[in-house]
Amino acid sequence: MGCCHSLSSGEVPQQRAHQNHGEGDPPLTKFSFSDLNVATENFSLKNVVSESGGESSNIVYKGRLQNRGLIAVKKFNNMAWTDPKTFVEKAHRVGGIKHKRLVNLIGYCCEGNERLLVAEFMPNDTLAKHLFRRKNHTMEWEVRLKVAYSIAEALDCCSSAGFASYNNLSAYSIMFDENGDACLSCFGLMKETNNDRKATGSVNPESVMFRFGTILVDLLTGKPIPPSHAHETIHGKNVAELIDPNLKGKFSADEATIVFKLAFKCLKYEDRESRDTKHIVRTLETLQTKTDAPSYAMLEMAHHRELSGNKLSPLGKASLRMDLTAIHKILVIAEYEDDKEVVEFSFEEWMEEAKYIQEVRKHGDQAFLEQDFETAINCYSQFIDSRRTVYPSVYARRSLCYLFCNQPDRALHDGMIAQEVFPDWPTAFYLQSVALSKLNMITDSADTLKEATLLEAKRQRRKQDS
Repeated sequence: MGCCHSLSSGEVPQQRAHQNHGEGDPPLTKFSFSDLNVATENFSLKNVVSESGGESSNIVYKGRLQNRGLIAVKKFNNMAWTDPKTFVEKAHRVGGIKHKRLVNLIGYCCEGNERLLVAEFMPNDTLAKHLFRRKNHTMEWEVRLKVAYSIAEALDCCSSAGFASYNNLSAYSIMFDENGDACLSCFGLMKETNNDRKATGSVNPESVMFRFGTILVDLLTGKPIPPSHAHETIHGKNVAELIDPNLKGKFSADEATIVFKLAFKCLKYEDRESRDTKHIVRTLETLQTKTDAPSYAMLEMAHHRELSGNKLSPLGKASLRMDLTAIHKILVIAEYEDDKEVVEFSFEEWMEEAKYIQEVRKHGDQAFLEQDFETAINCYSQFIDSRRTVYPSVYARRSLCYLFCNQPDRALHDGMIAQEVFPDWPTAFYLQSVALSKLNMITDSADTLKEATLLEAKRQRRKQDS
């Protein structure tokens, strides 16, 4: 993760809501288009996080606004929401719903033809990615049951609040929060009323009930089932034929049968019937047997725990205190030892490198040792500009020099480059954490520091095992 996630200019709630909207909830923030444009780097393709597979022409981006928490930005196409008043009113309605299993809407933008929504950022990807795309890890049966129950709770909350429809409900609409718990995206609730299908007494593949049935089929099979094929996938089959073979028998046949029957019922739902979401919640609640295990552990995610100072390494403690002098001492002692893990040379390259070490980098290292940080920056910059081989430790040293020279933005950039070269290097994350704190991005700084400690613990275990 490091420094790769997105942020908002409004006050982003630091804790997720656990109940319906109350008077203590912050109001929606009205964002300017220019703020969101900067946050998403001009809506860069590299910041696209929506994976709807072309099901919707609207796109979700990650972005970063200075001094705030993580956000996701949904940008509607110019043909949507032609009436700005209706858009703003609907956004406020959606923002008024607060539930622990529903992603919080925190703001919107309505300028000219631009229509955008801003929500809290979910750091642990979508159900689609965890269920369909992880080759080396099969989602446990208990996790699948927990996901189904969580989303049923969210839909019941939305139904109770008067939201009868949800736009393109699918495995891509379900995301995992920092604790690894499944949450329903709030973006799908922003659906224009005139697009809703009227009750006809027939099965409606776009209805919430039908789409939820499709998600249950996804969870049973472990495969992405298009809504148009959901009924034929399940019709005439039994649980043994449908169940994900990657589970390798590690599931309860009785529980799977209950989910199967519930899916079948949802896929037969006629839109003139009254929705009994509470019955679905009660049914799935009875299947929650592994309630003590934390979700992040079952999903094999890195949980963002609070750090204990006595468990941190010397570099971790120095970063937590933002003690630049202590960090400097540690980097001087470490020299370039860690670079051996990622930098390889031919004999010719090594000889050429030795020349540069004697001339440019050695001069920079001497300036770094003597704490002449401006000279060190100049030398390291010259070295970096003239070499094809990238040294993560050179970027780390220049990053610290920038911190001493009160240039945290440049320090952050160097820390991120060091991370790109050496993705699992704790030092790169520690330096990013300090830089983020200097930039008053306190939440991001804490998250990055936690990730650094996890990476450092893994390195220590590998060394012990080798």
